[in-house]
Amino acid sequence: MASLKDMRVRIASTKATQKITKAMQMVAASKLRRAQTAAEAARPYAEKMDSVISNIAGAAAGPGAPVLLAGTGKDQVHLLLVCTGERGLSGAFNSSIVRLARERAYALMNQGKEVKFFCVGRKGYEQLRRTFDKQIIENVELRSVRQLGFVNAEDIAKKVIARFNNGEFDVCTLFYSRFKSVISQVPTAQQLIPLQVEAPAAGAVATSYEYEPEEDEILSSLLPRNLAVQIFRALLENNASFYGAQMSAMDNATRNAGDMIRKQTLIYNRTRQAMITKELIEIISGAEAI
Repeated sequence: MASLKDMRVRIASTKATQKITKAMQMVAASKLRRAQTAAEAARPYAEKMDSVISNIAGAAAGPGAPVLLAGTGKDQVHLLLVCTGERGLSGAFNSSIVRLARERAYALMNQGKEVKFFCVGRKGYEQLRRTFDKQIIENVELRSVRQLGFVNAEDIAKKVIARFNNGEFDVCTLFYSRFKSVISQVPTAQQLIPLQVEAPAAGAVATSYEYEPEEDEILSSLLPRNLAVQIFRALLENNASFYGAQMSAMDNATRNAGDMIRKQTLIYNRTRQAMITKELIEIISGAEAI
């Protein structure tokens, strides 16, 4: 059995841990609102971009369509663009994204496809390299970035497009966590190359547009920008999801530390009382013996 001193040290250590988790919870809560606002503000632009490209792509479909829209005509080599966080202590946030990407990778490999990974975020890279070390072709860390900007997503998009133009892959799929609420983050997979164009709703009235310049010329500049926009949206969604998950995880850790402190204090008091009782019995027994 531990001595009273060891118990006091253990209780003090647990209290110090509780202060740290409580502080981290408050920091995550303060950063969550700004991250959530940024993620929600990026959604309408990204969705409108998809809508515009869908309208133009309907008119540009054909043999001369841009390669980012039409693809290479093959689906043998798949690039999985996995976006995770740079830090941990956020529950299952990073693991859920990696799990979804890992399941997709195994499913593709079982079909005889070749899989490559492009990791954005330190935690995703650390988890994936245990199993797919030789298949990770690039890793981008954003630890030095104080505030996410479109330039970060644009740099990643340029690297992906450069590899696509070099013929290194046929299909690119983006993995990230979509922010739903503080306690709910949804791991999401979105195909970026070739771009999946939504079909018009049944019964919708088709509208005829005349484009100047031609559709192919518009798409040649719009598709790379759309790729960067979708990646930027994923980074913002990830940022909000991370702080939401960290806030929940630190709240649970603070509660668990409080429960542990109460149990340790109860054991300490019982042990202390037992030792006092034992000493009293020894004193009384000695006095009676005299």
